[in-house]
Amino acid sequence: MEAFPFSYVLIFLVSLLTLKLLFQTRKHKNLPPGPPTLPIIGNLNLLERPLHRFLHRMSKTHGSIFSLWFGSRLAVVVSSHSLFQECFTNNDVVLANRPRSLSAKNIFYNCTTVGSCSYGEHWRNLRRITSTDVLSSQRINSFAEIRKDETERMIRSLAKASSVEYAHVELSSLFHDMTYNNMMRMLSGKRYYGEESEMKDVHEAREFRETVEELLQLAGVSNKADYLPFLRWFDFQNLENKCKSISKRFDSFLDALLREQRTKELRENTMIDHLLTLQESQPEYYTDQIIKGLVLAMLFAGTDSSAVTLEWSVSNLLNHPEVLKKARDELDTYIGKDRLLNESDLSKLPYLRKIILETLRLYPPAPLAIPHVSSDDITIGEFNIPKDTMVLVNIWAIQRDPLLWNDATCFIPDRFDEEGLDKKVIAFGMGRRACPGEALAMRNVGLTLGLLIQCFDWEKVNEEEIDMREANWFTLSRLTPLNAMFKARPLINKINQK
Repeated sequence: MEAFPFSYVLIFLVSLLTLKLLFQTRKHKNLPPGPPTLPIIGNLNLLERPLHRFLHRMSKTHGSIFSLWFGSRLAVVVSSHSLFQECFTNNDVVLANRPRSLSAKNIFYNCTTVGSCSYGEHWRNLRRITSTDVLSSQRINSFAEIRKDETERMIRSLAKASSVEYAHVELSSLFHDMTYNNMMRMLSGKRYYGEESEMKDVHEAREFRETVEELLQLAGVSNKADYLPFLRWFDFQNLENKCKSISKRFDSFLDALLREQRTKELRENTMIDHLLTLQESQPEYYTDQIIKGLVLAMLFAGTDSSAVTLEWSVSNLLNHPEVLKKARDELDTYIGKDRLLNESDLSKLPYLRKIILETLRLYPPAPLAIPHVSSDDITIGEFNIPKDTMVLVNIWAIQRDPLLWNDATCFIPDRFDEEGLDKKVIAFGMGRRACPGEALAMRNVGLTLGLLIQCFDWEKVNEEEIDMREANWFTLSRLTPLNAMFKARPLINKINQK
């Protein structure tokens, strides 16, 4: 018997998917408006990177809430602050699920990590562990000396390069090394860069960071194979192989880290040691996979985001020297010129906080919130949102909305003199799935940025404005590394005398 031609099978599948898409479109009434769709692919042909800018352009045509079809999957994009609030107040529980994707399945332990799993008992347990065992106020406070030590190490290394004359520095790698060391010391007690680190550690850390960069380039909602399953037959763009390779490297790194922590003679005040102690009393829940997932989430979310926020903050200050001067005057007035800034001083520095808020407003580390999925039919604004719809929040667009912000694209920290305006900065999200690391991130960035301003004079490398272009990644990273000129202030002697 002659085999049924493959081309016929393909035509049949294409026809079936087309009918399904047309049926779904007609079945649902009063959906948000959107562009015309094509058979099979819906609107996937329209997607461009960076996705947050593309979706912003689409919102100018279709409104602050609009629909796109990713294959046969309906996606609704929200680009207004009022609709964002409606999503995560009235509809917070219904929108607490996450979509499954190739990257989440292969890299985040089959969608079982705190950021990738859907709402339910497992997520509630992970969130409880994160809030009480990993990122509680008490635990964050207990690591204050680590953060201080790592930041001051970076300050000392800069001071060695400049005393009287201005010196050149590339800050991007410096910030990433410092935030990585910060997080790894809190997690495991180990330094991976600089003094006290071994060549093996540096190699492991560099490989891990390169793997994170690969993941950031793959992550997001624009991977067509997530919405057109037949593309997986051919491993379209080699995506599945890339995800599996990244997963293997992540898992090997985390396995080695757990083995090393287990073989230590004494337990320390580290997050991993604390989780391993809990594993001894509750092995059925604190499994190695759960612990590795929590560590991966901390490294993935807690290193790159703080580093890029520092990069954008310093970039903004270099382009606005009057803001830099005002921040330094605040430090000299409220902290003085005889001692270095501590974390406990940050509450005395409202202008420094405004600089960070304005940076987060213009350059949120995640310009698109991690996608949500509706677990039931709901309404957002005047529109119906069916069950199993993917909801995307364009944080970048909302925080540059001229209806919400005066001079929306300009860097103006003084805008936060208006009471309550800081609540409209939504870089860390809102509701149940908001980022649990906000307090830690604000401390990390506040202390580091404050010490950089307090200890050094800063200038641009030349007369040109700092390049503020973005890389086409999941996070809002700079396209080019940040370079600057700096000179030590007299206060630096206080840290050199230690």
